[in-house]
Amino acid sequence: MNTNAFALRHIGPRENDQNAMLQTIGIDSLDQLIYETIPDDIRLKNGLNLDQPMTEHEYLLHIHELSKKNKAYKTYIGLGYHPNILPAVIQRNILENPGWYTAYTPYQAEIAQGRLEALLNFQTMVIDLTGMEIANASLLDESTAAAEAMSLLFAVRERSQKKAGINKFFVSENILPQTLSLLETRANPIGIDLVIGNEASFDFSSDFFGAILQYPGKDGQITDIKTFINKANNAQIKVAVAADILSLIKLEAPGKFGADVVVGTTQRFGIPMGYGGPHAAFFATKQAYKRDLPGRIIGVTKDANGNRALRMALQTREQHIKRDKATSNICTAQVLLAVMAGIYGVYHGPEGLKFIANKVHNKTATLATALTKLGYKQINTSFFDTIQIKTKAKKIKKVATKMKVNLFYPDSKTVTISINETTSIKDINYLIAVFAKVAKKKTIAVSSIEQANNIEASLQRTSTFLTEPVFNTYHSETELMRYIKSLERKDLALNHSMISLGSCTMKLNAAAEMLPLSWFKWGNIHPFAPLKQAKGYLTVLKKLEDQLTEITGFAATSLQPNSGAQGEFAGLMVIKAYHESRGDHHRNICLIPSSAHGTNPASAVMAGMKVVVTKSTAEGNIDVDDLREKAELHKDNLSALMVTYPSTHGVYESAIKEITQLIHDNGGQVYMDGANMNAQVGLTNPGNIGADVCHLNLHKTFAIPHGGGGPGVGPICVAKQLVPFLPGNPLVKTGGKKAISAISAAPFGSALACLISYGYIKMLGTEGLTESTKIAILNANYIKQRLQGSFETLYSGECGRAAHEMIIDCRPFKANGIEVTDIAKRLMDYGFHAPTVSFPVAGTMMIEPTESESKAEMDRFCDAMISIKKEIDTVNKNDSNNVLKNAPHTLHMITNNAWDYPYSREEAAFPLEYVRDNKFWPSVRRVDDAYGDRNLICSCVPIEAYAEA
Repeated sequence: MNTNAFALRHIGPRENDQNAMLQTIGIDSLDQLIYETIPDDIRLKNGLNLDQPMTEHEYLLHIHELSKKNKAYKTYIGLGYHPNILPAVIQRNILENPGWYTAYTPYQAEIAQGRLEALLNFQTMVIDLTGMEIANASLLDESTAAAEAMSLLFAVRERSQKKAGINKFFVSENILPQTLSLLETRANPIGIDLVIGNEASFDFSSDFFGAILQYPGKDGQITDIKTFINKANNAQIKVAVAADILSLIKLEAPGKFGADVVVGTTQRFGIPMGYGGPHAAFFATKQAYKRDLPGRIIGVTKDANGNRALRMALQTREQHIKRDKATSNICTAQVLLAVMAGIYGVYHGPEGLKFIANKVHNKTATLATALTKLGYKQINTSFFDTIQIKTKAKKIKKVATKMKVNLFYPDSKTVTISINETTSIKDINYLIAVFAKVAKKKTIAVSSIEQANNIEASLQRTSTFLTEPVFNTYHSETELMRYIKSLERKDLALNHSMISLGSCTMKLNAAAEMLPLSWFKWGNIHPFAPLKQAKGYLTVLKKLEDQLTEITGFAATSLQPNSGAQGEFAGLMVIKAYHESRGDHHRNICLIPSSAHGTNPASAVMAGMKVVVTKSTAEGNIDVDDLREKAELHKDNLSALMVTYPSTHGVYESAIKEITQLIHDNGGQVYMDGANMNAQVGLTNPGNIGADVCHLNLHKTFAIPHGGGGPGVGPICVAKQLVPFLPGNPLVKTGGKKAISAISAAPFGSALACLISYGYIKMLGTEGLTESTKIAILNANYIKQRLQGSFETLYSGECGRAAHEMIIDCRPFKANGIEVTDIAKRLMDYGFHAPTVSFPVAGTMMIEPTESESKAEMDRFCDAMISIKKEIDTVNKNDSNNVLKNAPHTLHMITNNAWDYPYSREEAAFPLEYVRDNKFWPSVRRVDDAYGDRNLICSCVPIEAYAEA
């Protein structure tokens, strides 16, 4: 056994297990299985051209050496990114803990109560600090959140405004530059006209439906948003405010002034800068807009016993339900980072946060006073953490850079300095020395920090915040450690058992891939730092782009999109730009098969395209005749086809090359959804199939952890003709020669998380990546065979094989009164998270084991499913008091003196022998979703605080 080989540690089944699995399937070799599964005409003729694989030890030495190329200067650039202090107790117990980072999106609420509570804390914190009525459980970054705010305000225009076609949106010129770029990207496709200007001279014309302000502005000046919002409200103009969350400790909440939406980032609350991400944005608004609120909302409800329980609320807003009419993109969340930020608020509490905010403000004021004494002109009249110096910026920059200090230089006559949580008195003195040197004066030594208040009186905070017990209890490390552990114990993650979610690829997130995320020289680089200071990052990111380009068979890659949904949008926007460059502005028809991911039609609408749905055959494949008919019908306006491969039904469609050629013949481009790339790597690729662009879910195929629903990374890879249009950034040169405007706030999206995929590819190499794909296919077909006779597989390939996932049909069990949800809940009693439920076909389960799972674990899962099928056979639809309908069974139920069920406690809690060895107890009984939606509560209040209407 080669203990140095990372592939040996990543891939679950041993060689003897693989042979046994092949025997069960009834096939002689793994190569024969692959031959019978993947159409031969799309197979790669040559292996991938990648570096030789590294051992884990070699990789960690390699990535450590690269980290030395990053120069972690003292950074005061600001612009929404700040150095901060991540408490070690949060780093060790959340960021570095697989119990948190390997969890999946909390669709199965009964086994996700821990992260749901952590997200409820986050929402409560956001609601309190913003003064709004409702908040979501995070978005991708501040700029994306601002763009979503604009879209929401456009959607909720007054009826008269919609009738009159009012489409102007005012943007303060003091908005963050990356946010302006995102607003431009998102406004044009949906017909919004942006007007950028000074809020002091805005005329509140009836031509405008909305406005957005930065609070404080990018230059640090705090403007009078109170007066602006009041005038806007009187003119029926709705206002969004992009706010700095730490400043809201000292600044009055925008909600108190009548703001309609407040957005921002929680990066300052203990999240490393990481060259741009991942970071959790926040989005808060009014209850009236709850059904237009983007992202997920965590709400309070009750379980079957009437006890308080949490779950994701109002899921009817999501794409997999509403498709092109969705208002919520569930994929655009940063749960792990939101959990960390929320726990940062819990750890510090209101008094601790006040201490930090006061410290930052006082040090900023101290610096301003000293620089004024040196003769510099500081022009911000009201500020929190950023001062603006009018001087010859070039001279300051030369000296500051030499002294390893990063400031921001918006123009040749201005320097801005943003102070942060980590800034010490020593740092203040060092900054003063930089300016003294340029002024050729003796520096001013500061020995104490002045107590200051440079905030306009009418904007100072008077409202209370974080009064709930959770924010006023866990302030010692011991108490917080135990609180975090109490939440973790309520969650089932990959460190407990297999999570076989079809389409979501819950594979191993190797420790060696994760370790560098905590290293100082990866975490402490500002995304707008000079490129010379980010050579380590640039090396990794360029190499990762090249790796992904090679794997997909395309010409270039952009890492900027920071979720799969953003990747879809980016890919379509690049296609749109390509058509427009050829004068084909009219091409706006997007063909989408009925079996496609729910995010596909939503993304197409967001890109300003008109969705035309094409049929699927009874076998689950694209109906080529229907596709041909619609492609030819719309050939003059055809923009794109969105296709998932292998299909969402878990099949490699043999007609895929015919399909892509058909689109090209009719003037369109082919977008391939990369959700199922785990079934392609090393064996086939999108370029070989005939696609023009694909997005990749690095959090699926390339091992970035799901983290309870984010971070995600969704880069796009493109064919040669689309390379010029890859997305750019207003502050750092990225993208193609004709780059579209930004897709995410940071130039390389969630750069810190990209280290994980870089390591994954580096350590597996060509052979390991290809073997991983083969074993993923083997594992799926093994489960398919083992479940045969108990569960029917809905779709198979032409030789009866599944891809890396398959759909089992649970609809026949309705005759016994059993729904697919009952099976999902009963699986919890067996210690498993359910596979994907009722997607893409209602009443089914989509199972994907991934290559990381061992034969023993898959056997336990199959044993559980077969046991559940036997339980189904014993019940009937006239008797709902059965072990499936009552599932899951909690410890409280099992230990209760009363037992009014027609089956034993042992059957309920320990249905198979293996469960006794490692029992996972759901912390609540089955949750009542409808009750929670009727009584929407999304902050920390006890269930007694409200009653059903």
